[in-house]
Amino acid sequence: MPQVLSILPLLSKPAPHSNIFSSSSAPIRRRLQRTFSPSKPPNLKRLTSRIVQLTRRRQLHQIFEEIEGAKREYGKLNTIVMNAVMEACVHCGDVDLALSIFHQMAQPHSCGVDTVTYATLLKGLGQARRIDEAFQLLESVEQGNAAGKPKLSAQLIYGLLNAIIEAGDLRRANGLLARYGFLLCEGGSPSISTYNLLMKGYISTGCPQAAVNLHEEILRLGLEPDRLTYNTLIFACVKTENLDAAIRFFEEMKDKAQRLGHLDLYPDVVTYTTLLKGFGHAKDLCSVQKIVLEMKSCHDLSIDRTAFTAMVDAMLNCGSNKGALCIFGEILKRAGANDLRPKPHLYLSIMRAFAAQGDYNMVKNLHERLWPDSSGTISLAVQQQADHLLMESALNDGQIDAALENLTKIINRWKGISWTSRGGMVALRIEVLLGFTKSMLSPCLLPQVLPGEHIESIMVPFESVRPLLGTLELKKVVMRFYRDPVVPIIDGWGSCVGLLHREDCYEMNAPLLTMMRSPPPCVRTTTSIGHVVDLVLEKKYKMVIVVKHSNLNGSTHRSRAVGVFTAEQLVNLVAPMSEVPKQRHCRRLTMF
Repeated sequence: MPQVLSILPLLSKPAPHSNIFSSSSAPIRRRLQRTFSPSKPPNLKRLTSRIVQLTRRRQLHQIFEEIEGAKREYGKLNTIVMNAVMEACVHCGDVDLALSIFHQMAQPHSCGVDTVTYATLLKGLGQARRIDEAFQLLESVEQGNAAGKPKLSAQLIYGLLNAIIEAGDLRRANGLLARYGFLLCEGGSPSISTYNLLMKGYISTGCPQAAVNLHEEILRLGLEPDRLTYNTLIFACVKTENLDAAIRFFEEMKDKAQRLGHLDLYPDVVTYTTLLKGFGHAKDLCSVQKIVLEMKSCHDLSIDRTAFTAMVDAMLNCGSNKGALCIFGEILKRAGANDLRPKPHLYLSIMRAFAAQGDYNMVKNLHERLWPDSSGTISLAVQQQADHLLMESALNDGQIDAALENLTKIINRWKGISWTSRGGMVALRIEVLLGFTKSMLSPCLLPQVLPGEHIESIMVPFESVRPLLGTLELKKVVMRFYRDPVVPIIDGWGSCVGLLHREDCYEMNAPLLTMMRSPPPCVRTTTSIGHVVDLVLEKKYKMVIVVKHSNLNGSTHRSRAVGVFTAEQLVNLVAPMSEVPKQRHCRRLTMF
């Protein structure tokens, strides 16, 4: 854990005024050192805004450099600034650093802690799945012996509840509501915000219909749905592919807003974007066009880059490449005055559509404009996909020489290609056209399995790998990690909550759950072997957890670990390279 030293120094006595004398014959000048009166503290609003900006960029190291500079200039910083620093730590996923800052803030001569401090820390603990520590913190607040003497409030509960729900742990979320739900009640019933979070949780755990069913309970309790409620219900309907119900909620939303005069009930850009995704997936071009027209006719609706991207994706899903190209052109026209420059993945979406049609010139133009006209980081994966699509468009256009030229460039640049990827399939088609004697590929084969089979057929049972309880201290099981490079970690209910790697074992007296990587990479039992192999190769996973979804008591859904697949298993499945016939060629492309 990185150490943060002297972030909050003790108050020092202000230096007395001192005279600075020049050694030349010039007149003597007096300078005064900058001092700050306790009754007139420095204005730190600019520093707080700067921390917020750096938090969005995840530049945690730069934040602490500027905090140290401000400390030297101003002395002790206030609680608002340090709360922003804690939020930066939580946003960047460094909860241990946030805890360190919390303890320093709580020192007697420091700036102190408040409700915002506790809410931020609880949110971070929830995101890190350190729920037991979060409950201990809440209990200390409830008993009145917490630093700063904060009061138990809904603000503390909401942040933790949202973090637990986003982690997909509905069991802990229901436990939190059972213990502290009284703080979230309005008029004796849970508030609409609580139901919004519960619906979000049901959707994130793969049970959107349960979220839709909560609508009846909301009405029965006499609660008034807000815009977020309707947006969540519409999203749940899209997930269940019940677009008729989604439209009913959409019309009810507009009717209530107009009838009651509630401007905050009118559909926003999130509402329209969700509907576009639903009708695009259903390939309902007419409905997509109606929604796009309605969005453009709403004068109070600000159509951002995300909404324009949803329009293009929906058009492409419906097979309307011309419509998608028209909207893409509109984005480029508006990009000059607004922050609407398309992201790289939008270029890839359009390139896929035209590559499938064999429009080599269009794909080539998009490939050339990807760098100068897109916004954001163009990752190596995006660059690789763009090269593959250029090769595919040439092949589908019948330009074999151009496809072969692009394949040669891919060989020289990337050295490898996934055998189940779209680009890999194109490379195999080129391989067939070249013939065996001119082969450019040198594949690693898996002769013992079929890529399309379920991973369940070759996984190792979960009990066979002997998972460890997360509350155990490392010193009690340290010899296990001399033998196994990675071990699954379970909680008290037997659910797999993370993986602990040998290189992460750095504290002998610490519980295993504080050093594990969470959440673990998971796939379903019905996932294909080829997809799991790709995950292991591309993400460098040493172990993948195989889970089976089960319906408990007919209402609650969760995942149960039933097996694992490891990188060591993959090595044993791969045929030795000596068994793969090799053709003489100057350069070869390895197929995984």
